[in-house]
Amino acid sequence: MTDVQRDFNETRKSTGVLLPYQAKWAADTSPVKVWEKSRRIGASWGEAADSTLYASEKGNGEKRDVWYIGYNKDMAQEFIRDCGNWARAYNIAASEMEEYEEEDVAEYAGVVEEKKILAFRITFASGWRITALSSRPSNLRGKQGRIIIDEAAFHEDLAGLLKAALAMLIWGGQVYVISTHFGDSNEFNSLVQDIRAGKKKYSLHRTTFDEALDAGLYRRICQVLRREWTQEGQDAWRKEVVDFYGDDADEELFCIPSQGSGIFLTRAVIEGCMSPDIPVVRYRQPTSFAELADHLREAEVRDWCEETLKPLLTGLDPNRNSYFGEDFGRTGDLTVIEPLCELQNATFRAPFSLELRNIPFQQQEQILCYIVDRLPRFRYGALDARGNGQYLAERAMQKYGASRIAQVMLTESWYRENMPKYKDAFESKAIMHPKDADVIEDHRAIKVIKGVAKLPDRKTKSEEGKQRHGDSAIAGALAWFATLQEGGPAESAGSEATETDYHAERPGRHDMRLKTGRRFLGRRRAA
Repeated sequence: MTDVQRDFNETRKSTGVLLPYQAKWAADTSPVKVWEKSRRIGASWGEAADSTLYASEKGNGEKRDVWYIGYNKDMAQEFIRDCGNWARAYNIAASEMEEYEEEDVAEYAGVVEEKKILAFRITFASGWRITALSSRPSNLRGKQGRIIIDEAAFHEDLAGLLKAALAMLIWGGQVYVISTHFGDSNEFNSLVQDIRAGKKKYSLHRTTFDEALDAGLYRRICQVLRREWTQEGQDAWRKEVVDFYGDDADEELFCIPSQGSGIFLTRAVIEGCMSPDIPVVRYRQPTSFAELADHLREAEVRDWCEETLKPLLTGLDPNRNSYFGEDFGRTGDLTVIEPLCELQNATFRAPFSLELRNIPFQQQEQILCYIVDRLPRFRYGALDARGNGQYLAERAMQKYGASRIAQVMLTESWYRENMPKYKDAFESKAIMHPKDADVIEDHRAIKVIKGVAKLPDRKTKSEEGKQRHGDSAIAGALAWFATLQEGGPAESAGSEATETDYHAERPGRHDMRLKTGRRFLGRRRAA
């Protein structure tokens, strides 16, 4: 490697040569990486910078040819020109761009068809070359090194192209996929969702137009055009670009594939992961219940837990890990707590789903702790920490530890990253919920909105006419999220007495119970 190359490798880690998102892409050495991106942010230009270095090095015995596959002649020519410009910037010996015809062999119904594809290439002193093809080859047999599929969503048979490209990984190659979106049913979007769901262990990058602006895109444009940068100028340029794309701006600039039906889970898929043997437990209290004295509320809820929840928890397999998810509600929406127990075949089944309506904060904590204290080998729980839910999420973290409790803010980013995994749990039949009409409607309420599966603002009604807002679906998604976390040490239910146990067992004399509990725990820990 030349001194120039070494200098560039160091420089590209900063914002000096490449913008941060371009440098992050170049620094990622994953065998397969995918970039969902906005237009006009220099993604292909940044890849040309890295591919030029890649092809110019002799390597350690591996082939370092680069094959760039766009979908038209102009893309091919532009990529090769960019590589040539980078070679001159690095002071790397390379030939001028050559235009030639690349042999392509395809077989259809047993008939071998030979054709030629217009191609452009430059060759380096290392002996390796960068070749840009003007159209998609029928096969990639015999090609090794790095394959770049640019604007992948616009290729007619992306699935077939990827299948052929990925075969070269056997010999240590690299496959890079770069594209803007072209509809939510497009093969490229399916690839992105599969990565997010964990079905494909590829590296995923995402850069919207605004993220590129924040990273310095317009500043770099001003440098190239020798124009003074101003915030006003950047705002005006952004508006000009967004206005140019109009109704397509979400897809073209902000990585949001245009919608088809908006359906996230079909009823058939939902019902395929439901069992009539799993109960939905519903507990509600009148508004006046919150006005009762602490010890009366505690006693009543304790009796209800012993009568209703204890039989459901007693029969759980003590040797299997357990998890839970919770969606919070106080007076309007429901609180839903859904435990999940891992089965021998590594799938997960809810022993029950609990819906609480109009239950005071302290009693929600009491009920949650009653359940979690009795879950066998409890590993992890995830709670909705928005608004008033932050209280219960924090209390759970304080009791069970930050290594076993996630306080989740349900942001669009969280939905984007985690709902594809929840959908995969249904499609692979890895989760089992109660078979219940309200639970079905809660899951059907999730819609794909601007490319992200989440709940719309509109609320629904239960069969009893009560307000719902996808509550059990969110609890289920959080429970599934919990199963994917590493979690703290698994402990058998009832392995340690807690302050909550004392707080629940003896009404009255509140301070004395807490002090007694602390002394008892202190002796246990000291022992």
